[in-house]
Amino acid sequence: MNKNTPAERLFNGIIRENPTLVLILGMCPTLAVTTSAINGAGMGLSTTVVLMFSNLIISLLRNFIPDRVRIPSYIVVIATLVTIVQFLLQAYVTALDKALGVYIPLIVVNCIILGRAESYASKNGPILSFFDGIGMGLGFTCSLTILGAFRELLGAGTMFGITLLSDSFYTPITIFILAPGAFFVLSCIIAIRNKINNRKPVEERKELPQGCGDCANCALTGCASRSFFDMSVDQGKKEANRQGEPAAKAMPGEEKKPVEAKKPAEEAKPAEAIKAVSENRKSDNSKSQGGESL
Repeated sequence: MNKNTPAERLFNGIIRENPTLVLILGMCPTLAVTTSAINGAGMGLSTTVVLMFSNLIISLLRNFIPDRVRIPSYIVVIATLVTIVQFLLQAYVTALDKALGVYIPLIVVNCIILGRAESYASKNGPILSFFDGIGMGLGFTCSLTILGAFRELLGAGTMFGITLLSDSFYTPITIFILAPGAFFVLSCIIAIRNKINNRKPVEERKELPQGCGDCANCALTGCASRSFFDMSVDQGKKEANRQGEPAAKAMPGEEKKPVEAKKPAEEAKPAEAIKAVSENRKSDNSKSQGGESL
C-alpha cells in the first residue's frame, strides 16, 4: 500500500497504529466509559468527529500559526469542537451525554487528538490530515466498542442492551463492569492482537535444506548442514578472514595446506630449545668433573 494516501491513512489508524491497542493512548476514557458497548461507541464517535475536523482546521492553518504558540492554538481549536459536540449530544442524545458525563469535556486534553495535530496535521495537507483523523477515530471507536461489548457481556449478560446470556443459566461476573475488569479485558485484547500481528507468513517459515549428506566432497559452501557438520568449513572461513580473502574462494583442501606447512617449523623450535638445554647441561657437568679431579 502506497504511503500518504487516504486508504493508507485509514488502514494506519485502524490496524497498524491503532491508538488504543498499539500506541496505548487515551487510556482514561478507554477504561472509564467502556462499561457497555453503547458507551464505548458513543465516546469513540464523539472523539472521531473532533479528530476529523481538528486535523482539517489545523492543517489549513499550519502555515499561519507561529511555532511558539502552536500548542495553545491547537487546544483552542480542539476545545471549540468539543463544545459543539457536547451541545449536540445534550440536544439530541441526552442519555448518552449523561452516561459519558465529564469525559466529553475531557476530550479536549485527549492525547490522541493533540498528538495527531502536532505530529501529522501540522506537517501535511488538509485531505490527508482529514483521513488521518478518520482512521485514528475509527480505530479508537472500534477498540472502545469491542472492549465495552466484552465487559457488558461478561458483567451483565447483555450486548447493546440486548440480553444474550439469561440469568437462568448464567450468573453475571460483576467485576468485569468495574475498573479491574477493564484492565483485564484490555490486556487480553492487546495480547490477542499482538499474537495475530506477530505471526510469520507461511513463505517465511521455510525450513533450511538438510544437505546431500556428503559434506567432505560437497562443493556447496553455503550449505547450512555442511557448515554444521564439517568443521573444516568454519576453519577455512577463519583462515580466509585472517588473510583478507573471501571465505567462499577457499576450499577445504587448500585451507589445510598452510596449516600443515606451519607444523614442522613450529615443531622445530621446541626441539632446538631442548637440544640447547642438553648441551648446556653437558658442559656444566664436564666443568664440575674437571674441578673435582683437581
